Amino acid sequence: MKITPAFVTSAASPKGFLHTEKPLIAVAGKSNVGKSSFINMLAGRSGLARTSNTPGRTRLVNYFDFGPFVLADLPGYGFAKAGKAEKEKWGKLMDAFFAQSGVNHVFSLFDIRYAPTREDMQMVRYLYYYAIPFTAVATKSDKLGKSRVKPRVAELAAQLGVAPANVVATSAETGRGRDDALSRAEQAAKVFYEAKEGMFSEEE
Repeated sequence: MKITPAFVTSAASPKGFLHTEKPLIAVAGKSNVGKSSFINMLAGRSGLARTSNTPGRTRLVNYFDFGPFVLADLPGYGFAKAGKAEKEKWGKLMDAFFAQSGVNHVFSLFDIRYAPTREDMQMVRYLYYYAIPFTAVATKSDKLGKSRVKPRVAELAAQLGVAPANVVATSAETGRGRDDALSRAEQAAKVFYEAKEGMFSEEE
């Protein structure tokens, strides 16, 4: 799959959500889990998505056109210092995003070193409830010894209630997991285009 990553636009409210004819893949995760680094890794270049050492920096839905699909970088959740009003605003923005955007797949990110948080599990339950296909991405695998990655993936899979094959260990530092993640994006895009082609065939 040939990708041509480029930033498109940002949305601070539902009226700014991007409506596209391409499949939409979202990237979700808690603050500082490495969403921007993951997107840059997928793109194969640094600087596409802005990274920050300050948790809770992203407050917008940022859209990137990868060619065959559009990627939506969602605001990080679970930032402890965020006020109640800000958390409620985030919740409403996410509810509207998933209700209105027609998301085809979600990369749900988790720090491989830690057990999922309460907010992480809420996100997973949300995806199950709305029947949105997703891949669990275990970020920062370079922070563990090589022998610990596979066992930790199995542990994370059990904690999330998914098959180990649905957990991809990644590292923005080494590029680990990039091909696997892109393959899953390609498959999601393929399903979208085949369904779209089927709709046109039925109309004819």
